[in-house]
Amino acid sequence: MYSEVYLRLEPLGLELVSDACRKAGHEVRLLDLQVFRHQHYESLLRTWRPDVIGFSLNYLANIPEVIDLARLARRQLPDALVLVGGHSASFTAREILAHAQGDIDCVVKGEGEEITSAILDAWAAGQSLEKLPGVVTPEGEGPPPRMIKSLDDAVPARDLLDKRRKYFIGVLDPCASVEFSRGCPWNCTFCSAWTFYGRSYRKVSPEVVGEDLARVRESGVFIVDDVAFVHAEHGHAIADEVEKRNIRKQYYLETRCDVLLKNKEVFARWKKLGLSYMFLGVEAIDEEGLRLHRKRVSLGKSFEAMEYARSLGINVAVNIIADPSWDEARFQVVREWALSVPEIVHLTVNTPYPGTETWTTDARGFTTRNYKLFDVQHAVLPTKLPLEKFYEELIKTQQILFKKHMGWRALRDCTSIAAGHLMRGQTNFVKSLWKFGSQYDVQKLLGDHREETRYPIALPARRAEEVSAKDLYVLRPELVGGIVATDIDRLGLVNKGEGGG
Repeated sequence: MYSEVYLRLEPLGLELVSDACRKAGHEVRLLDLQVFRHQHYESLLRTWRPDVIGFSLNYLANIPEVIDLARLARRQLPDALVLVGGHSASFTAREILAHAQGDIDCVVKGEGEEITSAILDAWAAGQSLEKLPGVVTPEGEGPPPRMIKSLDDAVPARDLLDKRRKYFIGVLDPCASVEFSRGCPWNCTFCSAWTFYGRSYRKVSPEVVGEDLARVRESGVFIVDDVAFVHAEHGHAIADEVEKRNIRKQYYLETRCDVLLKNKEVFARWKKLGLSYMFLGVEAIDEEGLRLHRKRVSLGKSFEAMEYARSLGINVAVNIIADPSWDEARFQVVREWALSVPEIVHLTVNTPYPGTETWTTDARGFTTRNYKLFDVQHAVLPTKLPLEKFYEELIKTQQILFKKHMGWRALRDCTSIAAGHLMRGQTNFVKSLWKFGSQYDVQKLLGDHREETRYPIALPARRAEEVSAKDLYVLRPELVGGIVATDIDRLGLVNKGEGGG
């Protein structure tokens, strides 16, 4: 739902894997089903008849769709290799294979750039795939997945994407995606970024980033890092490359409040280079909420970070996690606070995901097992209010916040921006203004709950009171150098005694 209104990002992971496969000598085509329809996929199977079909499965809500598309491929091309990889697939590999009942040959856990070509070689040679690192098949599972040797070797095959003008985020239309780093050394309870990367943090070299940015044709760039500019010197070094190449773009990035406050100079410098939009994961407006999410940032520091970004003239968006335990009074408090600050405020619903700490502690209380509802816009845990009333309060809040920043009154304030987009033939942002009402509707949300669940999500074997972080890891940072969790104290980024750090 969220991506229907606010953004559509280029599939950077698929582009990186595609480039690696081309370098290994394979002919590759890339079809983005955010932009194209299933009929285009069917036509490609019929006319090109590929030997291998690979799906990128980053979002849990897409699992049913991917399984159905894999089954279609199996019917049309029974001898083809069908594989699935991506973030969510890495945490649900066994479940996906069980749902597919033989129509998916393997699921790849971890990073795909290096292992995919090894899978293709092994398959062509008639060798077993389950012996490869990170590869799961119905017959077994190989050794743990390995981190790729160097992020500098991964170059996105942007030329394989048709209709690149379809990618945008907010008013950055069109917008490309670029990677400066991977991973996150923090450990918020609701997040699976740190468990995927094993609390590691790795950087792309500034020269490689500069070369990639120089190739980007779009005027907007979304920096996809989970936390941008953890290391100030890295941010400054990339800025040097941008200045040297005279690259002029508008940038959107995500970072943490404590990182922003610690590295003020690098963010101020990037403002001069075109940093226009910033997303801060505030998550809660009370200390108890921050403690439960283990944000390690005090409320005062969060507000200080928002004020500093504001002082730079950067448009800031923040996220607040709506908990199913909220009542009318709590929603009202959040609405009043959101209207009192100039920042764009988004609401997401607290949703335990496979790979998160809350998955092992809260998942057995689910009220639904339909993957499609795991999109942080539906309530999948019991709500204190009747479900319809919870959605009424949620939609009421979202409508107020939408009108504040994206309604027609707001559009009048950015008429020149919208007109400029339309003159260049870019309609994504303007069209998004019409989509809100069709997506954020109480009866639609309730109807989604009544939809048939053909592939029920598998629950944890038991509810865990305590969780060992390493049991959640997909990738093991000790196998590759880089910053790991123990380094965040050295960086001075843990506010002990303030945010429960």
